[in-house]
Amino acid sequence: MTSNVDATVVIACHSMARWSFTMAAIESALAQDPPPSRVIVVSDNNLGLHSRLCAELKGVVVLLNTGERGASATRNLGVAHADTTLVAFLDDDARARPQWLDQLVAPFADPDVVGTGGGIDPEWEGSQPHWFPAEFRWAIGASYEGMPTTIERVRNVWSGNMAVRRVAFDRVGGFRAGFGKIGDASRPEDTDFCIRVAAGTSGTWMYVPEARVDHRVPQERGTFRFFLKRCYAEGRGKIEMSRLLDEGGSLGAEGEYMRRVLPRGVRRGISAAVVHGHFSGLSRAGAIVAGAAASGFGASRALLSGKRGIPSAAGPLSEEAVVPTG
Repeated sequence: MTSNVDATVVIACHSMARWSFTMAAIESALAQDPPPSRVIVVSDNNLGLHSRLCAELKGVVVLLNTGERGASATRNLGVAHADTTLVAFLDDDARARPQWLDQLVAPFADPDVVGTGGGIDPEWEGSQPHWFPAEFRWAIGASYEGMPTTIERVRNVWSGNMAVRRVAFDRVGGFRAGFGKIGDASRPEDTDFCIRVAAGTSGTWMYVPEARVDHRVPQERGTFRFFLKRCYAEGRGKIEMSRLLDEGGSLGAEGEYMRRVLPRGVRRGISAAVVHGHFSGLSRAGAIVAGAAASGFGASRALLSGKRGIPSAAGPLSEEAVVPTG
């Protein structure tokens, strides 16, 4: 009989409208071989969703976050109830592939590794827009062109496909509550978390591209309007994050991305149109320029706005009501 991985999988959810996707995420976590020691599902301030989860799930711990709203606080609550050496995170609209967890935790054999993250593939609801550039897949929560293709040390990974040592998580107080994904707002709480963990432990984050999940992309996220809005939010959020960290150098990876990855993407799009007659390449090149401009505009607005409403670092993890099922 296969022994369990010494890891807890935490899945934060918030909407009944995503029920089928949330169930698929949970089932994919439970189906891992070897399986996790525990799966914890946390409903963010949604009593109806919490009640249905309790009624329909077996072999899973179900929690209700009644405190501060948002993915950060909701995940923190899940971790507060974990009793394993490692904690993994999976989004409620993502499905882990077979062997995901086993591959995600393998680098922890090195004691210097404090966290890992895996590859995220977009699962479009419908077809991918012809103009959408692979370099901007981060705008839909997926791995993008320019990321490592082999296991490699990185500054940060994404919380939709992440594992971390519990002791490191506790040392920095978890994700920064009030900063991140709250309603329609989206700020880089996972990047902030990874940087704080690395600084607080002198440890290393590893990107494991083969530890893959499939992430749903609804039709409304395939519009050019959403694309520009998301790019703007990312630019603004990264400036807000750098202020929180008081680190001018915390955006070095973004600078490298703007200098190398995006110009290469523009050249590739133009070449596809001119050399091969694939004129969708021109639209992708144009989208790269527009996305970079939107991100820059968001960053400029954040720089001009000054420090407003910046949340403090996360504090000790508190426990809300836990309702075990199964």
